[in-house]
Amino acid sequence: MRLPPFEYVTVSSPGEAISAWAGCAGAIYLAGGTDLLPQMRAGRKAPARVIGLTRIRELGGIRDLDDGGVAIGAAVPMSQIEIHGSILARFPILAECIRTVGAPPLRNLATLAGNICNASPAADTAIALLALDASVAASGPAGARTIPIGEFFAGPGRSVLQPGELVTEITLPGSALGFRGSYLRLSRRQGMDLATVGVLVARRTTGGTDRHRVVLAAVAPTPLRVRESEAVLDRAGAGATGEAAAIARDACSPITDIRGSAEYRREMVGVLARRGLAALQ
Repeated sequence: MRLPPFEYVTVSSPGEAISAWAGCAGAIYLAGGTDLLPQMRAGRKAPARVIGLTRIRELGGIRDLDDGGVAIGAAVPMSQIEIHGSILARFPILAECIRTVGAPPLRNLATLAGNICNASPAADTAIALLALDASVAASGPAGARTIPIGEFFAGPGRSVLQPGELVTEITLPGSALGFRGSYLRLSRRQGMDLATVGVLVARRTTGGTDRHRVVLAAVAPTPLRVRESEAVLDRAGAGATGEAAAIARDACSPITDIRGSAEYRREMVGVLARRGLAALQ
């Protein structure tokens, strides 16, 4: 299907972008376009104006923060994030999750901000951000605000962004340094397909104390962090692997669709959680 007609404008600052949105009912922002353009071709979105963000200099960088964290501009392609030295050294689980998104040519365009704004329950990058206690900076007609990633997703395809709000930056805090783990993912084929089930498990040891993360993709209305599993693991460690996996399995609420049945997805959450947790030992 051909793209519907629309006006395309480019801007050079977040303020200019917000003004361009305010001047046209039905406008939408565009960075990489890997989610938006297929939706337009399928007829699911038909914006009157598309506002290109790639000329906004402040959205295009990755910068180190004083606390050891990293701030990622909203227009930075995933391919740059996955090889960036600070990300690989400090937040490797984000790089691992990014590498599961599509194929390299797609990641040359796709952005981390665009992936979470699409708000798919199967978003591979969202579960890394949940595990790392990320925050999202947004600006809009009502001003600027910071949204904890745990409060960002409102449902399938829905975020808490208000009309006209533009994500400008995603921050990984220094307080999340040190988590190591793996992202185990099932899909109908490798690459270029959404996850049928995804399970991220990670652990950090500081001063002899372990802290864990267990986050699920594609098995609930939003990406899901299972804090109950984490608490069990923090308390009992390796001896609680089976219990933590069972809690994660019971916490999810999958649907049946073309990629798999609800029953299959639920059982595989338990299987993948056990595998991931065993690999941490």
